[in-house]
This record gives sequence, structure tokens and C-alpha cells, in this order.
Amino acid sequence: MLSVKVSPKYQVVIPKEIRESLHLLPGQRMQVIQYENRIELIPERDIGELEGFLKGIDTSFTRENDRL
Repeated sequence: MLSVKVSPKYQVVIPKEIRESLHLLPGQRMQVIQYENRIELIPERDIGELEGFLKGIDTSFTRENDRL
């Protein structure tokens, strides 16, 4: 497990191996979520990057009669 230190300005540096694996870029925005007793950082992605991420999903299902 990697650890980081909070600076006097409350900043942290994301370790290089994590930045590279998530393809993070300088200036990229992130969502910050407090969940119970932890902080989660979620990278915001451009809508163009999401193209095809649901490829292969099964969209067949039975509709209710009143939902045609």
C-alpha cells in the first residue's frame, strides 16, 4: 500500500505508478468524495473517452406490457 503526506497547504501528491495506471494528466479535474472515514478521488473523464465503454452489454430484456 502506498502512502502520501499532506502538505501544510493540505495538498497531496498522487504517486507516479497510480497516475500512470489511471492516465491522469496535470490539471485534470477530480471528484472528491468523503465516504465514512476515507477520502476518494474520482477522475473526471471527457465524454469522448466514454465511447464504447458499454460495448458488449446485454440489452435484451422483457418489457412490461404498459411500457411499449
